[in-house]
Amino acid sequence: MKIGMVTDSLAHLSFDELLRQSAELGLDCVEFPTGNWSAAPHINIDALLDSDKNRREFLARVRDHGLEISALTANGNPLHPKSGVEQDACLRKTIRLAALMNIERVNAMSGLPGGRGDANPNWVTVAWPPDCHEILDYQWNEVALPYWQELVAFSNNAGIHKICLELHGGQLVYNCETFNRLRNAVGDTVGVNLDPSHLLWMGADPIACVRELGDAIYHVHAKDALIDNRNCAINSRLETAHSAKVAERSWSYVTLGYGQDEGWWKRFCYALRVVGYDDVLSIEHEDVTLSRLEGVRKSIELLKRSIALEASDYELPNI
Repeated sequence: MKIGMVTDSLAHLSFDELLRQSAELGLDCVEFPTGNWSAAPHINIDALLDSDKNRREFLARVRDHGLEISALTANGNPLHPKSGVEQDACLRKTIRLAALMNIERVNAMSGLPGGRGDANPNWVTVAWPPDCHEILDYQWNEVALPYWQELVAFSNNAGIHKICLELHGGQLVYNCETFNRLRNAVGDTVGVNLDPSHLLWMGADPIACVRELGDAIYHVHAKDALIDNRNCAINSRLETAHSAKVAERSWSYVTLGYGQDEGWWKRFCYALRVVGYDDVLSIEHEDVTLSRLEGVRKSIELLKRSIALEASDYELPNI
């Protein structure tokens, strides 16, 4: 397995300083967000699309530091009732750029429509009142499935056959069941960018999800979540407090090992290996309590003790 990093984890660094630090930290890969919910501090997608020279220079600078690019990422909401057109445009630019740069994976979100006529997205998480199922029927059958069927065709025509979706709260696809519903309808171009932190705060078991998803896992984010049992006990895991108010929240994103212990991370990495995933774990640092560089460094140290570096050499005995 390889250790990578979402470059927004060190968004305060310049491009050259980012690459230098990544190399010094011992990373194998970097993952570049290109826009939408990211300010994309390290990449100018339009400049790279417009110039082969710019693309070659960008790739050369990454390679000169001994790094690979694991994915381009356009996390956003292409199904947003108001801004979906602009967010879809960024996703399509990202797909085109990945093809031009021979990067096989694009990370994204499924998106979330409004209910019929809504001005904002509407995440339905309960079965009652009856309006909920009317909203879901509209979101899936009239918006999401037609959009993703067309986007998959666009992506395949561009030469990209792996779009990796995060199972993320506030999105139409947020767990194994909703992912399978989408994939069964649009095909295996759509896979998972497995981020355990979201599954943890929603109450799922990421290791069980690894076994369920199997070879549909195309990319993995290494991000942890700390569950505050006291706050959960009185407020549930549904949480709207600002992310900076860690003491008040039921859960928070934290540096690896500060939510789940090292033994958990070893079991998670082992489960990935069991289902055949032997690729990058891309650190996404969103811990508001630790410094960015310290958080990334501690996460790398934990992953180095958790991942398997060598292929199995086990041989079945002749019986």
